Amino acid sequence: MADLFSITAPLMIRTPDGEEKVIAHHFPHPKGLLYFDLYWHEGQPWKQTHVVEGEITGEGPWEVGDHVINLLGCQGTNPDLAMQFEQWQTYIQSADADYPPEPLIAAIARKMGATLD
Repeated sequence: MADLFSITAPLMIRTPDGEEKVIAHHFPHPKGLLYFDLYWHEGQPWKQTHVVEGEITGEGPWEVGDHVINLLGCQGTNPDLAMQFEQWQTYIQSADADYPPEPLIAAIARKMGATLD
């Protein structure tokens, strides 16, 4: 079984209303899953972080409640989301992004309720 939290490949989420978006970061949460949108660190980050409630099932795709998580661009699907991810990667690696380091991202996730080891 592929553990959702050991996956390092880019992921996307499909909401119950059919919206699809890229996941910037994802963490286990007591209620299910905590994830950050792309560009979450700009403006008001708490508006771009989400808790999806439900048991996490599957081996990829995964289901969390009524949301579905998949590998981004799996078998050539979702070229628009793949492009968004590539642009975001380029942006966060630039000097203008001032992107938080991983320990700070983990601390923010913990503050939002993530259960990290």
